[in-house]
Amino acid sequence: MSIVEVIILAFVEGLTEFIPVSSTGHLILVSHFLKIQPTEFTKAFDVIIQFGAIFAVVYLYYKKLRWDLNFYKKLFIAFLPAAVIGFLFKDKINILLESTTVVAWALIAGGIVMIALDSLIKGKNSEDPSLKSSLLIGFFQCLAMIPGVSRSASTIIGGQAVGLTREKAAEFSFLLAIPTLGAATAYKLWKIHSIIQSDQIFHLSLGIFLSFVFSLLAIKFFISFVNKYGFRAFGIYRIVLGTIVLFFMHD
Repeated sequence: MSIVEVIILAFVEGLTEFIPVSSTGHLILVSHFLKIQPTEFTKAFDVIIQFGAIFAVVYLYYKKLRWDLNFYKKLFIAFLPAAVIGFLFKDKINILLESTTVVAWALIAGGIVMIALDSLIKGKNSEDPSLKSSLLIGFFQCLAMIPGVSRSASTIIGGQAVGLTREKAAEFSFLLAIPTLGAATAYKLWKIHSIIQSDQIFHLSLGIFLSFVFSLLAIKFFISFVNKYGFRAFGIYRIVLGTIVLFFMHD
């Protein structure tokens, strides 16, 4: 993996992790376009650089993360469904991660849902979700195990479905990324730590740092944009991109 490829992938990860267009789907498509060979390290790289995105959330929401046991309970409950289902079906999920066709159809389907729900659901609750609502959002998050669905999209839609405002649904989605992405990245790092070479340590470090910077910019842009315009534009983008992928690419 070259330095240029590291920069491109980190840019894509940071830009798309917290907006509802699927960072995993975009990384799969970009890797396919760049003809990056799917080795154990390159697959793990896409996950491990999510540490940068996690640090960005912690940096921006550190006040929210001050010790609040009740809120941590909600995050933990929302995290549990993905932890259990992800562990049980990890092999099948890994197979899906190699399919550009799955990504394309998931982008289109998710785009249609986002446009529809943005018109139909107008959440009014600006408070944190209840424990029951947190669990429901956690099950919505499991949909993102299909590459192209988007963890951000599924959790934001789940948040709106339980009555949260756009901003509060997005905020909870960002914070839920901490345990969810943290567990996934730590697991991947543990799996490949024995085969990482010295030059790959530099690549990972650079990828994490750039992901952190680009994630900061993306989160600030996303909140401002959603408050003004909602999610419709992201839904349209997903449909257009998915259609283009189906037209020009194949597994």
